[in-house]
Amino acid sequence: MVAKKSSRKSSKGASKEVGEAMHERKRGSLRSGRSAKRVSSRKQAIAIGMNEARRKGKKVPKKKAK
Repeated sequence: MVAKKSSRKSSKGASKEVGEAMHERKRGSLRSGRSAKRVSSRKQAIAIGMNEARRKGKKVPKKKAK
């Protein structure tokens, strides 16, 4: 039995984008939305990074419905 190779959920470029957002959050320079409030949540930083990656056309999983 041969193990199937799994494809990546998101591209390397997308994970780089998320990494940059995480780094900005760590420095305290990541801001969110029109109000430009500082982001402190790790989850929110990941969401912002994924959103930026989507805008640039990188391979990222679809947004989950609320």
